[in-house]
Amino acid sequence: MKKIVFDILNESLSVKEAFVRENADRIVHGADRIATCLTGGHKLLLFGNGGSAADAQHIAAEFVNRFRIERAPLAAIALTTDTSVLTSIGNDYAFDEIFSKQVRAIGQPDDIALGISTSGNSPNVVGAFKVAREMGLVTVGLTGQGGGKVAEYSDILFAVGSAVTARIQETHITLGHMLCELTDRILFPSAFDSE
Repeated sequence: MKKIVFDILNESLSVKEAFVRENADRIVHGADRIATCLTGGHKLLLFGNGGSAADAQHIAAEFVNRFRIERAPLAAIALTTDTSVLTSIGNDYAFDEIFSKQVRAIGQPDDIALGISTSGNSPNVVGAFKVAREMGLVTVGLTGQGGGKVAEYSDILFAVGSAVTARIQETHITLGHMLCELTDRILFPSAFDSE
């Protein structure tokens, strides 16, 4: 069993390292777009299903509350948390529309829609990206290998080169933390002067 533990660790590290090496410039670009969005008075809308819903909520909390420094709250909303909205849309229309209707309700041009789907093919994430594109939001997709249908609608695509859901999700949350820290460093550079 101990060998399995180290095999999992080594696979996780390998997937993350390959992802960062292939996407370092794109990660910096993504943080620049988020910083521009927030300084322009816009917001992040984050969404996904299951573990990706948890990641969306986790990343939104880092922006709204704090990450590594004390600073003003930043505008981010996870579209996975209002159970009345989610069950109403799911019951009256379809589960595929739980994010797209929320994007249509509160999205504005130049907001960022950050959708997470390990397969890249979650119908409610793809549907929300279609609506976001129609409305002039910037779309940032976090997916697994190949990007799936989400790739077609992503202005910035972060596709992790793995087909293993656990490894993809581990890389997604590492990416989320990188985007949080880089955005903080762009918006609040003096807070990092002592480092």
